[in-house]
Amino acid sequence: MTAILLLHAAVALIAIAWPRLGRRALLLCALAPAAGVLWLATVGYEALEGTTRSEALEWVPQLGLTLALRLDALGWVMGMLVSAVGVAVFVYASRYLSDGPGAARLGGLLVLFGASMLGLVWSDQILGLFVFWEATTIVSFLLVGFNNESADARAAAWQALLVTGGGGLALLFGLVTVGIIGGEWSIEGLAAAPPAEGAALAAAGIGVLLGAFTKSAQVPFHGWLLGAMAAPTPVSAYLHSATMVTAGVWIVIRLDPLFSGLGFWYPSLLVVGGATAVWGAWRALSATDLKRLLAFSTISALGVMFALVGVGTPKSLFAALAVLVAHGLYKAPSFMGVGIIDH
Repeated sequence: MTAILLLHAAVALIAIAWPRLGRRALLLCALAPAAGVLWLATVGYEALEGTTRSEALEWVPQLGLTLALRLDALGWVMGMLVSAVGVAVFVYASRYLSDGPGAARLGGLLVLFGASMLGLVWSDQILGLFVFWEATTIVSFLLVGFNNESADARAAAWQALLVTGGGGLALLFGLVTVGIIGGEWSIEGLAAAPPAEGAALAAAGIGVLLGAFTKSAQVPFHGWLLGAMAAPTPVSAYLHSATMVTAGVWIVIRLDPLFSGLGFWYPSLLVVGGATAVWGAWRALSATDLKRLLAFSTISALGVMFALVGVGTPKSLFAALAVLVAHGLYKAPSFMGVGIIDH
């Protein structure tokens, strides 16, 4: 896992530092997620059978903090989705974008985003998880505002940063609180011995929900995703349909064992997700811009995922994950098809 993340970082640095590569840098960038796909394919059987892989790097030894990575079935599914969609997006972008130094820079930023997402879904240390969570926010800001000469792109980038960054602060509060009251910073350890219910755990649950709702563009935090359509089509296909916007759904699935005992946990997910699903579908019916139409349908699909988690049964959690994977596999190609039509 560590080697895959380092490979992403190295490829990103090469692409950003060597702008003369132009569009060819995007094919170079495709090697990083392709390596992820190949590695995940070799360990897929054991991950889906329940065997976990763990790695740890010293982070802040003075505080006893380590950057812990763990690959289980959920991490494998999300890692494969991020990597496989990444390969397709890089190959598509190598022909979609105009040849020039900007193409290499965009490719480097997309690889950094892929590394951030993989670190997020593989992290087993809640503070490390937050670092990767915010890394996706920062890289998304740079990608949405990639066409920095456009006032609309700059405004959309700041809106996305402020909304998801604010939700990130709420998430940080929730994660730190649950770590303190649980006396454990490992997600696996906290899931094995969930913290006792009380006001502190309830406050932590609210923080996690706010972070998830803002990241996944749930009503009333959906506006940033509509504005993010100002980004180049490969960015929309990768971040804003298949990967980053599903991070909120992923985190409530991952942390469900910690908060499932809270009386408001499932009803909040069901009500907010259900309302978002209906509202997004309704607005999609009247959309005339194709990317905006897909953005509304993405918001609706994310609402469906939250509502399924809110049902609160093992089968509904599995269904939410199935919808998440299916959505990534059809929505990213849909955005790429719209990009061709726009051209």
